[in-house]
Amino acid sequence: MAKQYRRPLLAFYLAQPPRRGDRGEDFRTLPADREHESAPRLDALVRDVHVRQHLVKSILEDAEEAMPVPFVASVTLDSKVQAVAKDICNALGFDLREFRRRKTVEDAFAYLRERTEKTGVFVLLIGNLGTHHTAFSTDVFRGFALADKIAPFIVINDQDAKSAWSFTLLHELTHILLGTTGISGSDFSKRIEQFCNDVASEILLPNDELGELNGTWQDISVGARLITDFASARRISRPLVAYRLFKAGRITADIWRAYVEEFRKAWEQEKAAKKKAGQNEEGGPNYYVVRRHKVGSALVEIVRRAMAEGFVTPTKAGRVLGVRPNNVEALVGAQ
Repeated sequence: MAKQYRRPLLAFYLAQPPRRGDRGEDFRTLPADREHESAPRLDALVRDVHVRQHLVKSILEDAEEAMPVPFVASVTLDSKVQAVAKDICNALGFDLREFRRRKTVEDAFAYLRERTEKTGVFVLLIGNLGTHHTAFSTDVFRGFALADKIAPFIVINDQDAKSAWSFTLLHELTHILLGTTGISGSDFSKRIEQFCNDVASEILLPNDELGELNGTWQDISVGARLITDFASARRISRPLVAYRLFKAGRITADIWRAYVEEFRKAWEQEKAAKKKAGQNEEGGPNYYVVRRHKVGSALVEIVRRAMAEGFVTPTKAGRVLGVRPNNVEALVGAQ
């Protein structure tokens, strides 16, 4: 039962059932069957993120490095999208040209992540609970923001397409500027989700640049090729471009949804092909390098300093980094 419910064994000896963890706000809209199916695993993920964040905050306080991140809860839904986008770029020192100069979407994301973590926000890639059997579909969640003043966290579902990671990071960062903790999905109907989408897409694809994209959008196959080329050159996702066309009134809601479905099918095919190719290859990337990439350089660095100064034990360090205590030393030393 402890394994099934992802609870410590001692939890079953408590006088009362443990209280359900606070997810913050739920910005998603899921069918009832999908909500029931995903709830236990999602609660386990949220609990894990909250524990990590609490430990990191304690480390910062013990090291007397607990400096408030100034932009947390600095804007409201009444703020102008362009103004918030500019605030984020200024806070991060984000250069769109530098972002696009990177060779791949992974490199572009790494640049954005680095700029974000320098501001004091921790960015993690988590798409399962430790094994591929517990992987989260993007239908369940795309991102999670924890808008703490001292140690704000962003979690990105790395089961999503890599080209979408940068958009999700900026979407969740907008939640942090709004001061809202919670889970995001694919639902665009809520005002707050539209606002965060608009800010993120304005940063990655300024409105005046959208005029450079011209085509016949009724033919999905032809339009999809045009959007693919346009998005690839800018290191952004295809659904982001389709969303901007819809928001600009250049395509209808039905055509926008058709493009989203077209790109989803294409991505599923690409993912299956890569998985098949990977099965035919021997070896793979170093475990510690992969883990380091998932937790981010900022988290690794704070754990390294805390262990060197005696602020944290290997057990707590492993909890923060999501590895066993005896793997911590190798992880913080991985390059």
